[in-house]
Amino acid sequence: MTKTTSSTKKENVVKKWHHLDAENRVLGQLATEIVELLMGKHKVDYSPNMNMGDGVVVTNSAKVVLTGNKESGKIYYRHSRKVGNLKSVTAEQLRRIKPNDLIYLAVKGMLPKNKLRKVRLANLKIYKESEHPHKGQVTSS
Repeated sequence: MTKTTSSTKKENVVKKWHHLDAENRVLGQLATEIVELLMGKHKVDYSPNMNMGDGVVVTNSAKVVLTGNKESGKIYYRHSRKVGNLKSVTAEQLRRIKPNDLIYLAVKGMLPKNKLRKVRLANLKIYKESEHPHKGQVTSS
């Protein structure tokens, strides 16, 4: 009697699309839920070395909630790799300029820093309003 361990194959992975409404949701809790869906951790046959995650469509990104003093106190930095070119923007300013980036940067920071990060982020679609072009794809709400 031999014991074997089965492993999920790439062609056997079933992918779905999920729709999440960000209106009145706390940013960190929403990002955690998105990361779980993108990585596929909610599936029984989860494997960390494969892209098994589902696609996620997030709407109403401008209406996400930040708790405490984060609206004015949280600062996002970016740098062009040239001397003296460090730029900073608060969460309040980022919400006005690019509201989708609040959710995108939170999810990006929570995903593992490996080669699958970019692939998983490609399955994330974020929209400022409640309208989105993926109505036919989204199977669960």
